[in-house]
Amino acid sequence: MAKRGPKAMTAEHKAAMEHGRVEGRLVRAYLEALRSNKPKRGRKRTPDSINQRLAAIDEALADASAIGELSLIQERRDLEAELAAIDDGNDIADLEDGFVSVAKSYGERKGIAYGTWREVGVPAATLKRAGIGRGD
Repeated sequence: MAKRGPKAMTAEHKAAMEHGRVEGRLVRAYLEALRSNKPKRGRKRTPDSINQRLAAIDEALADASAIGELSLIQERRDLEAELAAIDDGNDIADLEDGFVSVAKSYGERKGIAYGTWREVGVPAATLKRAGIGRGD
């Protein structure tokens, strides 16, 4: 009896697998962006308020003790990172557009309900844009 090897995948099967990988990447990127941009408690900072605080830190560094300098430098690093994240705010809009384009088919294929999307932080308006309703 001849030894049988694995069946060759059809072009359609390969295309379907690639489509699923692309959808998965788009959904993952959007969900990770949502997670990293979760709103924090308290008053929201603006780029102007961050820049004002950075200027105040630069002034305070001249007279700071060694431990004070350590704290101020760390605060400056944190504020610079926050400012960079604010500047990257347009990226989440692009990620959301990608998510909206694939979320319905991805959710149907994976059996993900509307409530599950909401529980991980996807806004209702985004789900509506994607064509996912409460009954899904």
